[in-house]
Amino acid sequence: MADRPGARLSWTLVAASMLFAVLLLYVMFVDYLPAKQRVTDLERELKALYQREAELQTKLHQQEELHALRERQLAALSAERDALVKRLEELEHELAGARRKR
Repeated sequence: MADRPGARLSWTLVAASMLFAVLLLYVMFVDYLPAKQRVTDLERELKALYQREAELQTKLHQQEELHALRERQLAALSAERDALVKRLEELEHELAGARRKR
């Protein structure tokens, strides 16, 4: 009778070990591998998003430079227009003075 409780414990230990092995395999192959593949897919997608962001940042920088150039050109044209208006007013004033003298 002394062998019986030890034998039962051995079979319980074997059954528990087998259950642990099954759970380990389940976690490794049913949960872990698809999760690892999903992580790989997400990393690939994240890399593509970073690349797209870099492209957009470059495009934005170019647009900002173009906008700054346009602003400088507009300011130069406005200054030139103001100078021409001032010169026109001076010439009209001179013409009016010349007409009065005649």
